[in-house]
Amino acid sequence: MSDLYDVDILDWSERQAELLRRMAAGNRVNDEAPDWPNIIEEIEAVGRGELRACESLLVRALLHDLKAEAWPQSRDVPHWRAEARGLRRDAARAFTPSMRQRIDLASLYADALVRLPDSIDDAPPLPVSADCPVTLDELLAIRK
Repeated sequence: MSDLYDVDILDWSERQAELLRRMAAGNRVNDEAPDWPNIIEEIEAVGRGELRACESLLVRALLHDLKAEAWPQSRDVPHWRAEARGLRRDAARAFTPSMRQRIDLASLYADALVRLPDSIDDAPPLPVSADCPVTLDELLAIRK
């Protein structure tokens, strides 16, 4: 079954799910044992993926806020602010309590700074803070 994991993860996951359903229902499954090492790996990957998705939303929100701060006269500021609000809302929905101790906001802010363009409409950015000016709770606060 481990070979199937490497060749066709969709088929592997469907077979593993069916096997686990049969076991949970109390049926004997003498014909096949669950692929425990890969099941464990996949369960861990689900959590890591959810954390990465939330962090990605936060970085994108920070980036849009940074663009609005760095180019306050741009006609795109309302769009950037709206995008940032939507991304923060999405991040708040994706956020779970256990993520709090794993999210390094300073690192996410640094990632957003690196993604800040060198110029927009041939104008260089105004200076922005090198340190994140908001807390995680402020980022996740759902605003209208």
